[in-house]
Amino acid sequence: MIEIKELNKSFGDKHVLKNINTSFYPGNVNVVIGASGSGKSVLMKCMVGLVIPDEGEILYNGQDFVDIDYKKKKDIRKQIGMLFQGSALFDSLSVEENIEFPLKMFSDMSQEERLDRVNFCLQRVKLENANNLFPSEISGGMKKRVGIARAIALNPKYLFCDEPNSGLDPVTSRVIDTLIEELTEEYNITTIMNSHDMKTLFDIGDHVTFIYKGDCAFAGNIEDFRNSDMKEIEEFLSASYFKR
Repeated sequence: MIEIKELNKSFGDKHVLKNINTSFYPGNVNVVIGASGSGKSVLMKCMVGLVIPDEGEILYNGQDFVDIDYKKKKDIRKQIGMLFQGSALFDSLSVEENIEFPLKMFSDMSQEERLDRVNFCLQRVKLENANNLFPSEISGGMKKRVGIARAIALNPKYLFCDEPNSGLDPVTSRVIDTLIEELTEEYNITTIMNSHDMKTLFDIGDHVTFIYKGDCAFAGNIEDFRNSDMKEIEEFLSASYFKR
């Protein structure tokens, strides 16, 4: 479980995150939504240590990620998998080498053990025998699946997904959604997903954090969000052309 308490972040005179309070639960797809510039990407960057907040706490199972020492912070980072918006694969490395990369960096596995793990992850994302292909040889949807395979290579407790459906057609988007949902439930991962896709939110989301102009306007389950009469939520859903 991850808890955010009174989190604040400013850049110059722009107050981007304002006293954010929310929680992210294991075995759940926790979706962070909000308009462009609302602060949701900054929130995710704070949670993985890419941005240092000005105030507040980020608690990983009770440990404050902001205040702990370097060694403990590194231990938590080893438990984090990251799926980047553009997949962020290394063009000069094969699919196998891309997935093996974090295993080389953060594990003591032998080469044989690493290859076994790579093949398991490829099988789990339905890309068996893609080991020797390069990113330039595969489709956008396949790149996302390779990105997911790399993100789960170290058996993470926490999986961060930044706009995982960006640039994908609707059919491929649903494939990626289903895969993320299955992995979250299967391994009891705390999944945190930034998304503009309301279909994704309502199809696989369990918990939603709605960031509105830097404030946490809503944090709760999907049904309560769907049925909310908050003006800000109604305006956001209307602007997204999706409401049930």
